[in-house]
Amino acid sequence: MSNTETENTTGKAPTHTAYQIRENGDRGYWTRIGAAWAHRDGKGFNIQLDAVPLDGKITLRVPSEE
Repeated sequence: MSNTETENTTGKAPTHTAYQIRENGDRGYWTRIGAAWAHRDGKGFNIQLDAVPLDGKITLRVPSEE
């Protein structure tokens, strides 16, 4: 992996937030489990997870202003 790909995780805000979504009937409970940084070339991501969902499903979303 080149230096330009990994530079995005040092000192920069993540480009995406990683969530686990648990379904409960008509509701979904979103739990933040990590973050992702897009590579400068736009061809990949570096992902850092603080937890791993048991079902293996991860949703990546662009952070909102909230």
